[in-house]
Amino acid sequence: MNTLSSNWFIEGRVDFEHKKYIILSYLQNINHHFHANKLYPDLNDLIFHYNNLAKFKQKKNIIQNSFPQVLSTADLDAVKLTYEKIVNDDALMQEIEQIISFALDKMDPALREGKEIFEFIENQMNIESIGVIPLYPYRGYMLIRNGSQPEIRVYEYRMEFFKNEAETHRGLNTTYLSSYKSHFMHTPEAIRKELIHTRKDIFNPAVFHVESEMSFPLEQTLLPLAKRSLIKLIAKAA
Repeated sequence: MNTLSSNWFIEGRVDFEHKKYIILSYLQNINHHFHANKLYPDLNDLIFHYNNLAKFKQKKNIIQNSFPQVLSTADLDAVKLTYEKIVNDDALMQEIEQIISFALDKMDPALREGKEIFEFIENQMNIESIGVIPLYPYRGYMLIRNGSQPEIRVYEYRMEFFKNEAETHRGLNTTYLSSYKSHFMHTPEAIRKELIHTRKDIFNPAVFHVESEMSFPLEQTLLPLAKRSLIKLIAKAA
């Protein structure tokens, strides 16, 4: 992946033509992946950079009033800004503004396309509990059927919680366990029974089945979306 640093637009040589080449190259790579229905990690990365530039543009007056300071790093989760000293140069600031405006304008259609693909794939997915959801559904198994592909993949999952000053975030760690060839004997219910019988390390596990109507790239798209959907379902059930 053609990645950008958080402060790509002000680091090194601040030149519009040079930065234009950098952002166009980055977006070409992003669009190539989107056209292949590969959303991650590109979509999250694009959202971060778009918000990062918009935040910088919004805080421009604050930056100029406390000059000489500009954005140097950004925390990926909270987008907390820190600053470092630079030369108080109006021409330089105008160049940065031109770079930011160009980048935001070019990022916007790519961002909209990514979100449209996300919503389309999300609508193609169905997720349901196999058996009764236990009182503690934060650890269990997720079964995935990817369109017409002739297998059901089994993942063990564990939900984790991360707190910051404002709120609590949920994350889902998954570990691939095995695959079952799609067969009348290998129904989600039968797989659940076998998992409970053969794996004793999780007492009364939650088991969820995710199925998509169409096939999508597993690691770059279907698995990340399945994890997001499962987080929302567990949060609602709990």
